[in-house]
Amino acid sequence: MNLANLFRAYDAVVAFRDAARRLKDASGASKAETSLSQTAAAQGLAGQIETRLTNVVVAALKEAFDRDHARLELEREQIEEQRRHAEEALRLELRRQTMDREIGRLRLLAGTALVGWIASIAVTFVHQGGVPSRLVLGLGWLLLLGALGTAFNAQGRVNAERVDKPERADAGALPLWLLIAGLAATAISLLF
Repeated sequence: MNLANLFRAYDAVVAFRDAARRLKDASGASKAETSLSQTAAAQGLAGQIETRLTNVVVAALKEAFDRDHARLELEREQIEEQRRHAEEALRLELRRQTMDREIGRLRLLAGTALVGWIASIAVTFVHQGGVPSRLVLGLGWLLLLGALGTAFNAQGRVNAERVDKPERADAGALPLWLLIAGLAATAISLLF
């Protein structure tokens, strides 16, 4: 808008100058024709200047739009990168929580195996059974100690998997079965 006002002001100045020349020089039609040709030349020059300025403004606007487009693309890429980082952090946090639960379960199995083994030792002193009873009780001790050892081993594997390997869901299957078999053998030894 300021540019149009500027051109109008320029046109007014040129017209005022031409009018002043005409008044000053009232010598006739030849001077009037010269004045008209100068006015037409001035208006042609103004049109050229206006066209050039319009082209400059259009180029500046195009450059600004291109910059804005590039900035928006960069912001989209940054947002996408942040989303990927957030998803990766969430995946790692879920994996850590799963492994913490597995370690807690393995510790519970190890504690149960230890308590079962200590209880089976107490059964030896309370229940005086025969040789078959003691053999089954000894098998129960071995199974309970095996459950304790495999639970500790599985805890070590889960801790190692935390750092560099993918998680395994069956890390505590063997200690659980050994614990159940050891407790069952201890209970059966009481029957003899």
